[in-house]
Amino acid sequence: MKIGIAGFSGSGKSTVFHWLTGVAPDPAKAQHGQLGKPDIPDERLDWLSQHFKPKKTTPAKVEFLDTPGLLLTERRDNARRLGIMRDAGGLLVVLNGFAEGDPAAELLRFREELVFADLEIVSNRIDRLQTQLKKPRPAKERDADQLELDLLKRVVSALEEGRGAASLGLKDEEEKIIRSFQLLTLKPELVLLNRGDDGTSQPLPVGLLELAPTALQAPARLERELDELSEEDRQAFMKDLNLSGFSRPEVLRKIFYGMSSIVFFTVGEDECRAWPIPKGASAVEGASQIHTDLARGFVRGEVVSYDDFKKVGSMKEAKARGVYRLEGKTYIVQDGDIMHILHS
Repeated sequence: MKIGIAGFSGSGKSTVFHWLTGVAPDPAKAQHGQLGKPDIPDERLDWLSQHFKPKKTTPAKVEFLDTPGLLLTERRDNARRLGIMRDAGGLLVVLNGFAEGDPAAELLRFREELVFADLEIVSNRIDRLQTQLKKPRPAKERDADQLELDLLKRVVSALEEGRGAASLGLKDEEEKIIRSFQLLTLKPELVLLNRGDDGTSQPLPVGLLELAPTALQAPARLERELDELSEEDRQAFMKDLNLSGFSRPEVLRKIFYGMSSIVFFTVGEDECRAWPIPKGASAVEGASQIHTDLARGFVRGEVVSYDDFKKVGSMKEAKARGVYRLEGKTYIVQDGDIMHILHS
């Protein structure tokens, strides 16, 4: 999944990108977006690797797209800046938590910008559809256009009321009709309050939690600077700051799972690997992440949960104790499943 990192200029958004990905912001890419793809820390994969001692260990990754900061005073270019991440699967909204200001108000203003950007896209499409419907066309095409037009009018009504398209609770078939517009207000959203050096122990503002109950916070700049120090200096500074560790691994995990993603594992002497898939994906969809041939020729999946495997210690014992299962195409993969795909 690609996650767009968005926020207003001055929120420390690019610092958060650098902190999460380890990729230094490139000024040449500032107006077009920059990609970084960090590993997702996973203690389960670490344990599996120690157990199987494979030639290669491959963690799950998440792709972040750093985008130009939105402008508070000159809004005309904000729709373009937001448009850079329309193909992202989710949004990480970075808020300024190191200067005076109201993070809740900043989040509301950001959501307004999403609404305005979507309203422009949808309104333009409605105009084109209304023009098309005035022309003689085959009945099937007219019916499809009318269905889309009626749906988009509902979306516009919500946007004009300041509500995102997600508030409509669209059905799967309705989302499919408007999927090509990649509406920003349909994307899952996570909020990160970018704290300053002195805000590491402060609770999240109540007003912000009311708007975003799953909001996260972290001192991105501080952790990045500490990470660049020698081990001795880092420990000394962390002791002075009363820090027991870095929040980055946990924040990465929360972002990954907060975007409705999970992982399953494949294991063996050659490789232990964590495969990211959307929550609710079937065994066939999981197999397609490994190789399309596995999905096409899928016969069954041999599955044991990580917890059960760790408890019994071997595949032989997992089979003996009945926790090693055979699952069909429709099986919904669970986070932490260890799977072996059998195919024709």
